[in-house]
Amino acid sequence: MSYFSHETAVIDEGSQIGEGTKIWHFSHIMTNAQIGERCNIGQNVVISPEVILGNNVKVQNNVSIYTGVTCEDDVFLGPSCVFTNIINPRSAVIRKESYLKTTVKKGASIGANATIICGNDIGEYAFIGAGTVVTKEVLPFSLVVGNPAKHIGWMSTFGHRLNFEEEKAKCPESGEEYILKNNKELQKIKKGAKEFTRAYEEEKSRMSIQRFKGLGEMNPEELWNTTLDPETRNLLQVQYSKDIKKDQDLIHTLMGNDVALRKDFIVSNAINVQNLDI
Repeated sequence: MSYFSHETAVIDEGSQIGEGTKIWHFSHIMTNAQIGERCNIGQNVVISPEVILGNNVKVQNNVSIYTGVTCEDDVFLGPSCVFTNIINPRSAVIRKESYLKTTVKKGASIGANATIICGNDIGEYAFIGAGTVVTKEVLPFSLVVGNPAKHIGWMSTFGHRLNFEEEKAKCPESGEEYILKNNKELQKIKKGAKEFTRAYEEEKSRMSIQRFKGLGEMNPEELWNTTLDPETRNLLQVQYSKDIKKDQDLIHTLMGNDVALRKDFIVSNAINVQNLDI
């Protein structure tokens, strides 16, 4: 078993759970639920049939995720937040064929005790304040609070409220830069150094013997293109060619003991080889 589940957790047959995921006390994963890699499922969580959780999803205590809900990678669900899947429930009326779908997109955060009315998608990196009641779609990077939810600002991918000057803003933690278009669309125009570091560390954390078992048969170009998206790959080359230790760790992790492959990889990707122990 490639994941951890506490002895009190109930894992139904037919559910799918990714490598490195942890499932804690008294939680129930139901048939046909799909949970990605490196997720953390807190205490007293119920994940219903056909729910889909991406990779690195954090679900805090006392959350019920009902059929129809999809959470993409890196989503955070705060303690006791609530999803629904029927807009007009009645105990005496069976509406299992009327479940509405809700998608929480990549990197979004939902605060403690928030309620998400079904059929309203949450945009990438949106931030739902604690106790908020979401009754309509939430834009990417939007900060919403209150009942009903009201847009009051914009958040960076690192979770900081952005302050704009002439429609431009910079995240104080990561250095990412953003531009606001027509006061309703936020776009990232520059990645920050800390984001490169996070991408590097996340890539290393995803590496496992099983996943990379066949990499020795891949040439360096195929390997590099497989493991990182082009933009991040190019930025990492610049960022880590100055950091020999991290280059060395990445290369050794990817290549294992294949010295010839490591040399080809270094040469083909113009990595700084001074004092690099290959």
